[in-house]
Amino acid sequence: MTTPLTPRDRAKAERTDAILVAAAELFAARGYSGVSLEDIGAAVGVSGPAVYRHFAGKRALLGALLIGVSEELVTGGAAVVRDERDERARMALLVDFHVDFALRNADVIRVQDRDLSHLSDDSQADVRRLQRAYIELWIDALGMLVTADREELRLRVQACFGLLNSTPHSTSAALRTRADTARVLAAMAMSALTAGD
Repeated sequence: MTTPLTPRDRAKAERTDAILVAAAELFAARGYSGVSLEDIGAAVGVSGPAVYRHFAGKRALLGALLIGVSEELVTGGAAVVRDERDERARMALLVDFHVDFALRNADVIRVQDRDLSHLSDDSQADVRRLQRAYIELWIDALGMLVTADREELRLRVQACFGLLNSTPHSTSAALRTRADTARVLAAMAMSALTAGD
């Protein structure tokens, strides 16, 4: 049985989440090296030193951001795989899950692409381990639909991630609604994953 959160605990958790969101936005806009803890604190209405109540430093904050999002992908992907028995529907739901993630987290994707090297060695290893676990979920699901060895399946999955993760950087909200964008991306991803099979 878990102990209920106190109002103070809830407030701290909300502030931590706000710091992570602000950090993602600022790192995406300016790069890791172009952002200070003071900048992040100011974005959420606290002083730079107050950020230390939540994170040991800027590198720890970056680690929490990228590890947290990687854990979210693995947990969410595992839930899709566990809950859907139909093989094509399982793959389509994984695609939908990732499309939604990519559209909601364009800043984090940009930060990971550009600033992963700023993580500590341990944090980089954690992110890479989680990424491999997520990719393996997709490879296993795709292997039920496509006749190919694991290396080809891996190539298909990683190419699909490239398509989905790059699109939020270039998609203008003025061009179409988010639902339209998600529908087009999901259809393209399914076609790319199963092409030639």
